[in-house]
Amino acid sequence: MPSPSPVRPAARLRRWNAPLGVAVVLLGLLVAVVLVPGALTAEDPRSCDLADSLVPPSWAHPLGFDLFGCDLLAKTLYGARTSLLLAVSVLALTGLLAVVLGTFAGYTGGLLDGVVSRVTDVWSGIPLVLGGVVLLSATDRRGVWQVVAVLAVFSWPPMLRIVRASTRQALALEYVTAARALGAGPGRLLTRHVLPSAVRPLLVFASAYAGVLISAEAVLTFAGVGLQRPTESWGILLQQGGEVASRAPHALVLPSLVLVAAVAAFVLLGEGLRAAGRTAPGR
Repeated sequence: MPSPSPVRPAARLRRWNAPLGVAVVLLGLLVAVVLVPGALTAEDPRSCDLADSLVPPSWAHPLGFDLFGCDLLAKTLYGARTSLLLAVSVLALTGLLAVVLGTFAGYTGGLLDGVVSRVTDVWSGIPLVLGGVVLLSATDRRGVWQVVAVLAVFSWPPMLRIVRASTRQALALEYVTAARALGAGPGRLLTRHVLPSAVRPLLVFASAYAGVLISAEAVLTFAGVGLQRPTESWGILLQQGGEVASRAPHALVLPSLVLVAAVAAFVLLGEGLRAAGRTAPGR
């Protein structure tokens, strides 16, 4: 009997799921920064000295200083907390709405499903950033929760579509049809059979969409209609860096690289979870 052939290195690499591995490392660092920002820097983001205004990066201060003489590394680490809180809050609100309304519309079908689908199609035609600019420019006070509410208003359509479509697909599965034939009621059918299948693709999408929300906050704040000082966020850092970019490029470029790395981590997480779902047993 021939011995089994050894696993090739390329096959091991595919099985390792490189995007998920990289995402776990990057997001692990991000979570550590959010929970214990002082572990990576001894500087206080509120301790500023105008004598250090726009001093370029050095070994002791890897990101340099901003216009007000504040350590940019400290401000970047502490600003991560606001940006991540904003993204998670928007996902929680829109995810809850998508699960409730999308599951109900997909399960009942008929007129309700038609109305929900048409409203979703119309609302999804409004770009996220454009809608945020319109609503946020109409208010003078723009704190974290105001931005969360505005982003949530324009972020729910893709999530609702995913949950509705997944619900319709789950209802067509053989074991769901069998459970219905055996007399399972709507409540048991939804909670035990339909919801687990409907929520799984939503979690994959939300993992990548968190990066979109972080970017949207940064773009809105950079444009002057997002978060306002003294709130610390990555968008505020980019706005301040943009004001002095011609004199001190590091004030804009280096925080931007941190933002790009965080967004890439969430995108890779979504891709890694999607790949894991395709290669799971039985797929």
